[in-house]
Amino acid sequence: MADEPLVLGIETSCDETGVGIVRGTTLLADAVASSVNDHARFGGVVPEIASRAHLEAMVPTIRRALETAGVKASDLDGIAVTAGPGLAGALLVGVSAAKAYAWALDKPLYGVNHLASHICVDQLEHGRLPEPTMALLVSGGHSSLLLSGDITSDVRPLGATIDDAAGEAFDKVARVLGLGFPGGPVVDRMAREGDGSAIAFPRGLNNAGDPAYDFSFSGLKTAVARWVEAKRRAGEPVPVADVAASFQEAVTDVLTRKAVRACKDNDVDHLMIGGGVAANSRLREMAQQRCDKAGIVLRVPRPGLCTDNGAMVAALGAEMVWRGRTPSSFDLSADSSLPVTETHVPGEHGSFHAHAHEALK
Repeated sequence: MADEPLVLGIETSCDETGVGIVRGTTLLADAVASSVNDHARFGGVVPEIASRAHLEAMVPTIRRALETAGVKASDLDGIAVTAGPGLAGALLVGVSAAKAYAWALDKPLYGVNHLASHICVDQLEHGRLPEPTMALLVSGGHSSLLLSGDITSDVRPLGATIDDAAGEAFDKVARVLGLGFPGGPVVDRMAREGDGSAIAFPRGLNNAGDPAYDFSFSGLKTAVARWVEAKRRAGEPVPVADVAASFQEAVTDVLTRKAVRACKDNDVDHLMIGGGVAANSRLREMAQQRCDKAGIVLRVPRPGLCTDNGAMVAALGAEMVWRGRTPSSFDLSADSSLPVTETHVPGEHGSFHAHAHEALK
């Protein structure tokens, strides 16, 4: 084993088959096979289609990652895989593949948490995370505020979405405006041509007495839909760019305001933003402005590392190996609702190899 562990990571929690290879905190390969086009005509991810796409893409994507990294599978020091949360069928494809490779190569297996991986990926760009770090994770399935100490064992949830996640709201508003799927990138592009102050859309859970760190975007989504419907009923043109910009302003205002408040309340001077919505240009801009004003160091990975990818799983797996965490056992299974406090899943019967070798007797 080299001084820094060489780990392959597999991510299949939703519609992208991601395979990453990391040595320590250095990214060597990040191969992705996306099935987003297969879901576009349905206006959202279809679990059965995603699972089938993972099956078809898995082996070619792993081969591509190994070739890009210039390493052989036998060189690996471990294999990491997203064990949850996510779509159950999609997760099972990744977990099954990781088990097969770990068994065939006689390598330790690490079932890791999808959300903790989104935090850990920042290490590939900005070096090891300070302890503690506040993390704002924003995606199609999650809007969460997490306080991270040791990323392999100490992630504490402070707040989360109570209804629609931010990314989900972007998708639904894009559908209302006829902008297509996925909604995040297209709303971001359209918003650049609009006025974010044109329409006063509501800010959810932003009043005195509301939960300080929780998020709600269902009311905002409904307000946008009703505003657009009223315009259309009146026979008036819908200013799509202004609606997109005003909606985006409402989302990013709430996200950044609560994240900075959480940092101040918990005496944390580093904020990391991750997840697919972290690629949003206005979110990055507003977060930087508010962090600068509050004296908080902002860490945001480049957009390609914010969406679901194998690099983030490999990053957390490498950290597990580096810190000597117990590998997962062969009875590792997917958990669609795996809590973020379970940063990895050691299993019930000791190490992977101990259980696997026992099974051979």
